[in-house]
This record gives sequence, structure tokens and C-alpha cells, in this order.
Amino acid sequence: MSMPQRSQRSPRPLPVLPYRKPTKGRDYWVLDDVLPDADAVRERCLAKDDWVRGHPYTSETWPGLRAMPGLEPGELATVERLVRKATGAGKLWVQQAPGGGTLNHNCVQVVGKGESEPRPHTDSRALCRYAAVLYLNPGVPKDCGTSFYRQSLPGGRLGGNVVQAPHNNLVEALGTRFVAPDAFEEDVRVPHKYNRLLLYNANLVHSATGYTGSTLEEKRMTAVFFWMA
Repeated sequence: MSMPQRSQRSPRPLPVLPYRKPTKGRDYWVLDDVLPDADAVRERCLAKDDWVRGHPYTSETWPGLRAMPGLEPGELATVERLVRKATGAGKLWVQQAPGGGTLNHNCVQVVGKGESEPRPHTDSRALCRYAAVLYLNPGVPKDCGTSFYRQSLPGGRLGGNVVQAPHNNLVEALGTRFVAPDAFEEDVRVPHKYNRLLLYNANLVHSATGYTGSTLEEKRMTAVFFWMA
């Protein structure tokens, strides 16, 4: 997903987004104890040898390590049943991107301390309505969950947090990929918890709250999902 980058130069005034207070059960859903055997999934992920490396190990802009698929078909079906029940969606599907590609759906991501920082963004409205993150570490600090953000404007004013038509993502809505380091502030935080699925409307500004660990076993491990409905 396109993420705004932090700018070192004086930014021009950014458009003000509409604001919708992230509300549990309407804008996001917290589902605990999602997988019947999360330990088996975690062990399978730790044993992977096909990781693709991102920042800071390569010139990629995304951080850490990635591998696909994360969940096996039966496990993914379990997650999707819970998502449909929570949202009331009759059908979920993975939207193809232009050119025939797909999102990094059902992808395991491993990011450690110092490999990234919170980077508020939205996912593409053209490619997904709902996004979700499944936490796959039993021992990660609670502040390595996920946060929702809103704009922080000059003079201490607060702006919005939702990308709406005609824009598909935050970069389009703001008209730039470069934003000041203090362009957003945390609004709502959902703590990390092992085997928890955080499901949310993909057009809300969000980011990982933080990262931890220096080894594969210690780093923040998640599986991420993107659905149309």
C-alpha cells in the first residue's frame, strides 16, 4: 500500500480529511482466540525459508521480512467466517490490482525494533473494503499493536482520518507522498495480543503502533489480509 513519507522540508498546507471517530463494532472489530492452533501457525512461519527482505536490508520501502501464504486454506476459511459474521458481509473476495496483480493478502510480515517506525497510511479503497492484522507473537509488548491516527494541523487543531471518493488512498487524498513528521497523531490504540485479529475499515488512517525484537522469534510477527465485500 502507498504510504506517505516523512518530509524534511517545510510542508505546504495539506487538505483536511473528514473525521470519523474509530468506533469498535462499527469501524473496527477485535476478535480474540481466532485460530484453533495459533502455535502451529507460528511454528510453521518461523520455519519458513522463503522470506523476501525489505528495508533496511534492501532498497524496498516496506520494512522487515515478508512471506506468502501465511495461513493455509482451512485456517483462512476460519478467519473469513469470523470476518463475515462481524461485519455482516455476505461475501469476501481478494480484488485484483491493475495489471492482474493482487495485494499482499494472507502475507506474514516480521518487523523488528529499528527496522521501521509508525507510518500512518490507508489501504486502497479500489482494492479492499476491510483489512485485518493477526498477531502471531505470544511475547510482544502491548504497545506493538495497531493504532488509528488523525491529522495534526497547525495551531494545535485536529483534522480527519478517512479517505473518501474520489480518492483511493491517503497519498491521493493529500496530494503528496511527503508529509511532516508531526502530520498525524494517535487517536485510538488497540493493544497487541497473541492470536488476536484486528479487523478495520481499510480507508481509516492506521499504522503499527511500534516494533520490537532483534531475532526472528522476538520480532513483531503478523499476518495481514485485504478483502473486498
